[in-house]
Amino acid sequence: MLYTLFSPSEGKNSGGTLDQESEIIFGYEPRQSILTAYNEIVNSGDMEAIKALFGIKKESDITPYIEDLFKAPKMPAIERYSGVAFGYLDYASLPTEAQSYLHKQVIIFSNLYGSVLGGDKIANYKVKQGNSIGDIAPDKFYKERFSYQLDLQLMDHEILDLRAGYYDKFYKTKQNYTTLKFLKGGKTVSHWAKAYRGIVLRELAKHQIDSLDDFMKMEIETLKVEEIKEVKNKREIIYSIHD
Repeated sequence: MLYTLFSPSEGKNSGGTLDQESEIIFGYEPRQSILTAYNEIVNSGDMEAIKALFGIKKESDITPYIEDLFKAPKMPAIERYSGVAFGYLDYASLPTEAQSYLHKQVIIFSNLYGSVLGGDKIANYKVKQGNSIGDIAPDKFYKERFSYQLDLQLMDHEILDLRAGYYDKFYKTKQNYTTLKFLKGGKTVSHWAKAYRGIVLRELAKHQIDSLDDFMKMEIETLKVEEIKEVKNKREIIYSIHD
C-alpha cells in the first residue's frame, strides 16, 4: 500500500459533528498533555497568551477558536484544513471511493494533534507553525511519542512524502521514501508547490494509486518529469511546470 505524508494548513474549515467517541490513530492518551495544555490556554481568558499561541493580532479573529477542545465539533482532518493545497485537492468534489482513499492512506502532521489519518476527526484549532503550546514544543513532543509507532505503521508500505520540509521535525522515516520537487522556468517554486501537492494528492485519490510504480505511470496535466535523484533512502522526482 502507498501512504502519502501531508502537511496541515493555517486555514481551517469550521463546524463538524459532536462525535466525541471518534477514534484517532495511536489514540488520545499519548496526546493528552498537549491537548490539555492547549485547552487551558484557549479558555484562560488571557488574550495576550491566546494571541501568541494562535499568531493572531485581532481579537475578533480569535473568537472562532474559543471553545472547549474536548467538547467541540469534529470533522475528518482531510476536510478540516482549507489552505492552498487543500483547495486544489477539492475533497468535496471527489467521488466517494476517492474520499475513502484519502481517509485511509493520507497521514497529516498537525501542529496540535501530531500525525493523524485523513479520516481521523479533529476539532477546529489554531496553533501557529513553530509555536510551543505552553511549555511543550509540538515537533519534539510528537517526534518522541510517535516516531516508533509511525515506523510500525509504515513498515512494508511505500511512502510518498508531500510535506513541507518543516514537518521533518515531527517524523523522519528510516525506510525508503519518495519526494517531489517542482520547477518553473528552472527555479524551485514555493507557493505553487503547495498547489501542486494538492493536485498530485487529488490524482492519487482519483486513480486509487497504491504503489510508486503506478504513480510513476500516472500523467499529471502541466507536469513533466525532468530528473530523478536518489540519495541514501530518498528518491526525489523533479517536475517542471508547463502552462
